[in-house]
Amino acid sequence: MPPGGRSRSRSPLATETELDKAERRKERRSRSRSRDRKNKVDKSDKRRSRSPERRRRSRSKDRKKDGKHKHSKPSKKEKDAGGEDGELDEEGGAKTKVPLSLEELLAKKKAEEEAFAKPKFLTKEERAAEAMKRRQEQVDAQRKRIDEERKKQVGFLHKGKDPRDDRDRRDRYDRDRDRDRREDWRQGRGDDDRFKEPAEPAQRERREEPESRKELKDKEKELEAIKERYLGMKKKKKRIRRLNDRKFVFDWDAGDDTSIDYNALYKEKHEVQFFGRGHIAGIDIKQQKKDQSKFYGDLLEKRRTDEEKTQEIKRLKTVKEKENKRKHDDRHWMEKTLEEMAERDWRIFKEDYNISCKGGRIPNPIRKWKEANLPKDLLDAIDTIGYKEPTPIQRQAIPIGLQNRDIIGIAETGSGKTAAFLIPLLVWITSLPKIERKIDIIDKGPYAIILAPTRELAQQIEEETIKFGKHIGIRTVAVIGGISREEQGFKLRQGCEIVIATPGRLIDVLENRYLVLAQCTYVVMDEADRMIDMGFEPDVQQILDYLPVSNMKPDTEDAEDYEKMLANFNTTQKYRQTVMFTATMPPTVEKLARKYLRRPAVVYIGSVGKPTERCEQIVYMVGHQDKRKKLLEILQAGIEPPILIFVNQKKGVDVLAKSLEKMGFSATTLHGGKGQEQREFALASLKGGAKDILVATDVAGRGIDIKDVSLVINYDMAKNIEDYTHRIGRTGRAGKSGCAITFLTKDDNQVFYDLKQVIVASPVSVCPPELANHPDSQNKPGATVFKKRKDEKVFIQ
Repeated sequence: MPPGGRSRSRSPLATETELDKAERRKERRSRSRSRDRKNKVDKSDKRRSRSPERRRRSRSKDRKKDGKHKHSKPSKKEKDAGGEDGELDEEGGAKTKVPLSLEELLAKKKAEEEAFAKPKFLTKEERAAEAMKRRQEQVDAQRKRIDEERKKQVGFLHKGKDPRDDRDRRDRYDRDRDRDRREDWRQGRGDDDRFKEPAEPAQRERREEPESRKELKDKEKELEAIKERYLGMKKKKKRIRRLNDRKFVFDWDAGDDTSIDYNALYKEKHEVQFFGRGHIAGIDIKQQKKDQSKFYGDLLEKRRTDEEKTQEIKRLKTVKEKENKRKHDDRHWMEKTLEEMAERDWRIFKEDYNISCKGGRIPNPIRKWKEANLPKDLLDAIDTIGYKEPTPIQRQAIPIGLQNRDIIGIAETGSGKTAAFLIPLLVWITSLPKIERKIDIIDKGPYAIILAPTRELAQQIEEETIKFGKHIGIRTVAVIGGISREEQGFKLRQGCEIVIATPGRLIDVLENRYLVLAQCTYVVMDEADRMIDMGFEPDVQQILDYLPVSNMKPDTEDAEDYEKMLANFNTTQKYRQTVMFTATMPPTVEKLARKYLRRPAVVYIGSVGKPTERCEQIVYMVGHQDKRKKLLEILQAGIEPPILIFVNQKKGVDVLAKSLEKMGFSATTLHGGKGQEQREFALASLKGGAKDILVATDVAGRGIDIKDVSLVINYDMAKNIEDYTHRIGRTGRAGKSGCAITFLTKDDNQVFYDLKQVIVASPVSVCPPELANHPDSQNKPGATVFKKRKDEKVFIQ
């Protein structure tokens, strides 16, 4: 038992004395209650025995004695009845009641109504006071309601209180105090509990402590949530281990058997010998499955009808054909027939010829001329001319053109674009009756016009068209500058199916009524980017506006529908077909195509806008005075003619050609200042072998096809990389290799960067160190260059 503690058990004697005291207390209370009850009964009996007169007198005396009548307030009814009409009697203090008249009541009521209806002005202070009064009334009512609810709650708790709870509380208090003392004694805090607080308040604090902790935790969580919301605290992501991850254990346990791989007993296990076919208990699982499938197959075969059997035979035949087709997929596309070509074969075919297309429902390319579905006369003409195999642009552009669809062909120079747009045109013209053709072309004009940027290119296209036309009876007229307009008008009035023209002279002929385009349904723009660069865009638009509008294609999906376009292709009133061929695709050409072409199919051949990969590019960094000396060294090296030399100015062309003639070289000139006859003579002498060198400006850089050009020399570097591309495109044509030499000076620094990129991209060319390391070749012209600062060294003492 702890010191200072008290025993919790009570003796029987103490219990008996407490019970006796309680019984005596009850008896005393009952006696006092009975005595009080008897006194009340006696008083009521005395009150009943008195007469009414005596009771009235005694009541009046008491009131006078207490002075209650004097200070008592009159009631509300008394005020209303006697406030105005009644008067108090001065002697006896009694009221004299005077009856009110009906008129006075009505007048009083009317006055009250008027006063109520009449608006009353209240000042700001009065309104504030009224609002405070109302607010105070609401607060008082709310407090009163809360007080009433609290009283009800206290009364309810007091009502349900058991007298025995006090006794239990006392016992609990003693027990708690004893327990606290024992704990203090154990913890060595002393035995004296005089200064300790009672156990009951401490117990209450312990009960309230968990609630306060909970509130504190809630506040902390709220603060964390606010910080996370406004300060953007990063959440720590838990590392989630995949369920299929394996934890490789490098060490083995002591109980693991590590000798299993080395023990011969485990390596050479003895197999159990079974009877039958060598399987467990003589049962072959594979044989069972085979027998089971055969059983169900025979059962289905018995239940099938003849029609179902026929369908099953067809299905098995189809499956066999597919399997056979798959076996043939390994063959090259050249070994297959046209019907055996699969989608995969066509993809390989396009990759082989570097063909890529854009547009909906584009047909497959042609592999051979015989598979192109061309008329026999045209095939004979192709064979006679000597076209053995179609070029990549011809393989893809001809099937699209035969469907009467608009085409945008983007191909490198010398890729056979002329035949690509001529053959579909000739197919359609030959499908028309000859008699109708002769009548229509005289009255309504030609069926097709072909626009070219230069006279030389127009004459070259005319030569190719005449090669085809003389075999199938089609007439062609070239409308170009440098020739008499009246002579060209005479040829046009005689009638022709195709007109080949430059934009300027064709507008002149149209304005002077030498030519009408009433039935022109085929328009070709060759070297469209060159025409735009030369400033022919307004002329081209004006020519296209001369064409009839009635045969325009619909700008819908019907323009891509093979069946509808092909059905219209075989009629006289066919839709207008516009074909555009270009080496590059600048924004101006795209704008023109969007305006005049309807849902075109775009065909890309090779690297668009880049020089051919078969042309070796060589660059020399020289001064202006050293150019002629370097040129003489190159020409004396024994290079086979023909050779093209490009100069930027007309005067420079003539000066260089004369100096070459003096040195013993056979040279001719070609530039814009020459007449048409002189231009034709210069090209014919170079093609015929009479001259070995052609000195020209950029007029000869586009579209002119001179066979077997072995060397191109840029005596003056072109002003932009596009012209440079077309210059060197005169060599390395039609699958042959070539060489291009360029002389660079300090004045050409604006082209250094682009030229370096072109040479680096060529697989057969090497960029010289002078150009590669030049400062102007490191960045594009006009680009802002930020120089790096040198690293500063800080010395700390």
